Amino acid sequence: MKEFDWNLIKSLVAVAETGSLSGAARRLAASQPTLGRHIAELEAALGVTLFRRGRRGYELTEAGSTLYERGRVVSAEANAFSLLALGSVEAIEGTVRIAASEVVAAFVLPDMMARLGEEEPGIEVEIVASNQVENLLRRDADIAIRMVRPAQNELVARKVTDIPLCLCAASVYLDR
Repeated sequence: MKEFDWNLIKSLVAVAETGSLSGAARRLAASQPTLGRHIAELEAALGVTLFRRGRRGYELTEAGSTLYERGRVVSAEANAFSLLALGSVEAIEGTVRIAASEVVAAFVLPDMMARLGEEEPGIEVEIVASNQVENLLRRDADIAIRMVRPAQNELVARKVTDIPLCLCAASVYLDR
């Protein structure tokens, strides 16, 4: 059996996150043809199609999404290994996109984001306030805060809190 090339995983993750070979090439300081070969080699070795290639760029297939999630974990561990080997402390940084309902985005997240900004200044948060249930598998957001359980089995869902709600109405309305 041929030894596995870990760079293939790094290429998979970069293409998935940027949506294109050119974006991944910029991120990894590599060439587009090299990344194209990496994706083709990984697909051939695994016997699956990882991306649908279209006008909107590279979109993960279902198999690609599953492998991407594992690839992210492998990449994070490899980065942590490198930092440890270099004697550095692991820095948490980057952009996280959070999709939340309009009510949660306006009334719950501001205090949380202020605390997060103080504790982890390297994290930039993008909040998408929408009452639509974004598709996390299409990378519409990294985290979704919803008041419903997701329908996508591939997602990890956790209850994070109870939010008190009240029903308010004018007494005239209630009298009717």
